[in-house]
Amino acid sequence: MNLKPLGDRVIIKQDEAETTTASGLFIAGDAKEKPQTGTVLAVGPGKMDKDGKNLPMPVKKGDRVVYSKYGGNEVLDGDEEVLIVRADDIYAIIG
Repeated sequence: MNLKPLGDRVIIKQDEAETTTASGLFIAGDAKEKPQTGTVLAVGPGKMDKDGKNLPMPVKKGDRVVYSKYGGNEVLDGDEEVLIVRADDIYAIIG
């Protein structure tokens, strides 16, 4: 990975979109909804408090997370598409 997140930002590899419904019907490419889950690839050092100390990050590399549907920016890292979000846009750690 060529990207290193700054501040309280987190780089996430999004899970793949579902290609079929629960009943087995195929979903067209345009109708697929992007998942709101993924795996943390990298974590920044954290926000600074008023005294200049880094606050601890709530997630770590390898965590599976649920994040805001409209949070973050999609960017290419080489040939891989990743999402950069703020720690505040992460709602939960899975499992």
